[in-house]
Amino acid sequence: MSSPCDPQNAPAGDVGAALMMVDSRLKAIHAGKTETDPEEQELIDQFTASLGPKGANDLLDGACTLIFMFMQWLRLAYEQQDEDVIAYVVPNLVGSMRMMPKSCRPEAIPTMAGLLVAAGTGLSPNLWRKQYGFWTKDEMTPLEVTAFLLADHINRLTDDPDFATRMITKALTEYQD
Repeated sequence: MSSPCDPQNAPAGDVGAALMMVDSRLKAIHAGKTETDPEEQELIDQFTASLGPKGANDLLDGACTLIFMFMQWLRLAYEQQDEDVIAYVVPNLVGSMRMMPKSCRPEAIPTMAGLLVAAGTGLSPNLWRKQYGFWTKDEMTPLEVTAFLLADHINRLTDDPDFATRMITKALTEYQD
């Protein structure tokens, strides 16, 4: 029986823009920047403001697609070790988010954990979330943090600081061909 949260029913969104934002954060963190540069933040704010409602929804869907793709890669990697992706990834990411109270309000963390579980079990994170109503403003940064932490987790597992970005870029390129 098909689930209403089946990924084939979900819009992919603007995966490229979502990946650009995650990759930008990864590069900044690995360059030792713990605070967002005011100029960079202004550019991000201008970009976000230029999206409009449809573009913002596409970016949200793109971030959820990234989360899904990252969790599917991690699921396969952990299964090769006879491990459960949910048991290893969810507690790790929840613990990291709890240490970031400025970025991830405590009430948003259960939703992000649910997105991870949904994606880890093969469900679309954005369709899973939408069954509970509209996204809230307070969930936007935790969503970005979730995608960032997953990419960082993959990069650490592969000992390659650009692996997650390259993997998605390659998948997008192959999809377009």
